[in-house]
Amino acid sequence: MPQELTVLALAGVLLLVHIFAAIRLKTAQYGVNWNMGARDEALPPLNPVAARLERARDNFLETLPLAIIGFGGVVLADRASEWTAIAAWTWLGARALYLPLYWAGVPKVRTYVWGLALLALLYPLKVLLLG
Repeated sequence: MPQELTVLALAGVLLLVHIFAAIRLKTAQYGVNWNMGARDEALPPLNPVAARLERARDNFLETLPLAIIGFGGVVLADRASEWTAIAAWTWLGARALYLPLYWAGVPKVRTYVWGLALLALLYPLKVLLLG
């Protein structure tokens, strides 16, 4: 199996980590009854850590489609290479590092890690569009 597809499968696991980390702290704040209910009631703002985890999850969800397009695209177009594999692993590593950095509220470094992930995403798109 191409490494890019392995990375995308692992990205699915990372997405589950994002989802469960965010909902765990949200449920800790609002309660199990809220979690198991219709969630229609107005709620107070999330505590800072739970809010960060929600933002980190949302950020991952914003970039995951680009990874699927880029890394899945190079595999479908038969343009996968050592460099697209390196880009895929770099993206996944940066995204995996981004979550604990955001969780801990680490400024600046988190943004640099996000930037590295973005650069890694741009490479397969360049390969698809420009060869």
